[in-house]
Amino acid sequence: MTDAALPLQPGAESAERPQTQSTLARVAQYTGLRMVALVFTVLIGVYLTILIANMGGYVDEIRVGYIRESVAIAAALDPELKDMSAEERLAHVDKLVALQEKRMGLNQPFLLRSLRFLWGAMILDLGWADNMSSDSGSRQVRNIILERLPATILLFSTSFFLSFFVNLFSALYLSRNYGSLIDRVIVALAPTSAAPSWFYGLFLILLFAALLGWFPFGGLVSAPPPDTLIGYALSVLNHMVLPVTATFVSSIFLGIYGSRTFFLIFSNEDYVDMARAKGLPDRVIERRYILRPTMPTIVTGLALQLIGLWFGSIVLETIFNWPGLGRLFYLAANIFETSVIVGSTVLYAYLLGFTVFFLDFAYALLDPRVKVGGNPGGQA
Repeated sequence: MTDAALPLQPGAESAERPQTQSTLARVAQYTGLRMVALVFTVLIGVYLTILIANMGGYVDEIRVGYIRESVAIAAALDPELKDMSAEERLAHVDKLVALQEKRMGLNQPFLLRSLRFLWGAMILDLGWADNMSSDSGSRQVRNIILERLPATILLFSTSFFLSFFVNLFSALYLSRNYGSLIDRVIVALAPTSAAPSWFYGLFLILLFAALLGWFPFGGLVSAPPPDTLIGYALSVLNHMVLPVTATFVSSIFLGIYGSRTFFLIFSNEDYVDMARAKGLPDRVIERRYILRPTMPTIVTGLALQLIGLWFGSIVLETIFNWPGLGRLFYLAANIFETSVIVGSTVLYAYLLGFTVFFLDFAYALLDPRVKVGGNPGGQA
C-alpha cells in the first residue's frame, strides 16, 4: 500500500484544528491591533487638522469680526433703528452679535468646540458651512463635498488608469529590450516628471486653447450645456482632454522608468535564470517569476494613487476651473471655511487609513512569504 492510500491517523484531524484556530486567533488579534492603531492615527491627524485650520482659534476671532461687521452694516441701513440713540443701537448690535455667536457655537471655549468638532468629524457628521453652499443650495458639508466628488473622480480616474496601463505594458516591453533606443529615450525623459501637472497644464492651455483653439480653456462642460446626453458626454470629454493630458505627461515617464527598473531587478534573479534554463516561454516567465514578485509594489502604488483621486489636484483644478474637490479646497481655504477643509481632510484620512489596513492583507495574498500577524522571522 502506498503512502497516498494510507488512512489519516486518528490524531491528525484534531492536531490540525488547534493550528487553524491558532491562525485565526492570530489574524483576529492582528486585525484588532491594526484597527486600533489606524483609528488612533486618524484621530491625531484630524485633530491636528482642526487646530491648523482654525489657527488655534484665531480663525474664529476673524469670524466673530465678520459677524459684528455685517450686523453693524445691517443695523446702519435699517430704517427702524434710525430713531435709536448711539448707545441703544450699540446694545442692539451687541445683542444680535451674541445671538449669531450662540447659533454658530462661537460663544464656547475653543478647546471644547475643537473636541466637539473632532467627535463630529470622526463619526462623519461634518456639520454646516458658513460661507459656502452646494449648487442645490445646501450648506451641509457632506452635500457640498459629495457634489464635487464625481468631477474629481472622473478626471483623475481617467488619467490614472490611462497612466497605469501604459506604464505597466511599456515597462514590461522596455525590460525585454534593455539598452535599446526607446529605452534610452524613456530614461532621458524621466526627469521631466519633476514638473507638476499644472506646469504642463499652462503650456497646453496656451498652445491648444489660446493659439490653436482646438480645446476649451477649462470648465466641465460648455455653456449652455448640450440638451442631449450624447452631446453632453462629448462636451465633457472635450473639456477633459487638456487636464488629462497634463496629468498623464507629468507622471508617465518617471512611472515607466521606475517599473522598468523593478522588472529588470527581478528578471536577473537566479530563479528566473532557472526557469529560462528549463525552457519556459518568456510570457510565462514574465507572468509567474517577474510580474508576481513586483505585484506588492504595483498594488501599493495603485492603491495610494486611487486615494489621491478623491482629493484631486488643487492647482490643476484651479487652472482648468474644474469643479472638483481640489478647487473646492482652494476656495474654502481662501474664505477660512474650516468645516469644508476639515471635512475633505477627514474623508482623505479615512480612505488612506483603510487603504493601509487592507494592503497588509493584500500583501499576504500576493506574496506567500508575507504572513498576516506572523513574527518577524516570518514563521507562522
